[in-house]
Amino acid sequence: MDLSSGRTSRSENGNQCHRENSMLYLLLMFGTLWLGLFIYNFRKTPYLTRSRREILADYALPVAVIIMSFTGSFCFSEVHVEHFDYSIVQPVGTLAAISRLPVGALLASVALGFCLSFLFFLDQNITSAIVNNQQNKLRKGTATHLDLLVVAILNICLSLFGLPWMHAAIPHSPLHVRALADVEERVSQGHVHEVITYVRETRLASLISHILIGLSALWLLPMPLQLIPRSVLDGLFLYMAATSVNGNEMFERILLLVTEQAAYPPTHYIRRVPQRKVHLFTVCQLLQLAVLCAFGFAPYPYVEMVFPLICFCFFPIRYVWLIDFLISYLLHYNRFNLV
Repeated sequence: MDLSSGRTSRSENGNQCHRENSMLYLLLMFGTLWLGLFIYNFRKTPYLTRSRREILADYALPVAVIIMSFTGSFCFSEVHVEHFDYSIVQPVGTLAAISRLPVGALLASVALGFCLSFLFFLDQNITSAIVNNQQNKLRKGTATHLDLLVVAILNICLSLFGLPWMHAAIPHSPLHVRALADVEERVSQGHVHEVITYVRETRLASLISHILIGLSALWLLPMPLQLIPRSVLDGLFLYMAATSVNGNEMFERILLLVTEQAAYPPTHYIRRVPQRKVHLFTVCQLLQLAVLCAFGFAPYPYVEMVFPLICFCFFPIRYVWLIDFLISYLLHYNRFNLV
């Protein structure tokens, strides 16, 4: 590394790695995260009116992406910023040439399609359970089987034309419900928590948003969407992760591991379940999360393909009471050693 110039030697792709490139990458990524969270939490401030604060909070993410994309592409135009690659190989809507595939590829696609459909099944049902939670106070009933049928038909059509798949996902769907809801802050035993009082249950919001997504794919690619730096997209995903943590019981129980016992929130599982058992259950979930991350973020594509099967293997661990058996055994073992 040449310390005087602050740059490394040429990389494999022929581009030079400059120090300012890395600094700008971090600036745009964390700037998108900070600006998005700042505008998202603006509803908790006393400024402006309540309706205007809600509008700003609902549009926190697009505002942050637009501002940071303009900053990276124009304010720092002399610094190299990596954008996502987009090349038009075939016009949008071209039917995929499935008939040209050999028999072996068709058979292999059956196995891969099963893993992918199982992942869709998990995401769809988990998201539906979160959205239809009693805390959201939704009045209309659920249609789980009909939703799966619609998702299957849509993905078959999208696959034939090589378009992205669609299904309910986290945190998009819960955030959509949150954007349509009226929320109040209430104090319970010294702890402030948000409570949803009313949700505007309408299909127009989802319909209009997906129509705009389709129009953006037709008219806004490659420009101006290609002006969005990859670092801003990474900040977008960090924002989605940070906002989905709010109200997540697993994250709340992780915080209990480092929280003073007198400051525990008055949640139902704290009042009914022994604290040691709660902490052991949280540790078991952290181990499962580590396994999922190891397979989900593996650098090898074939390892990532078995990610849905790993999720399937967690079903007996959670629903056949293996975790309960392990926790009971550990508690009994500790008591035996203490005696």
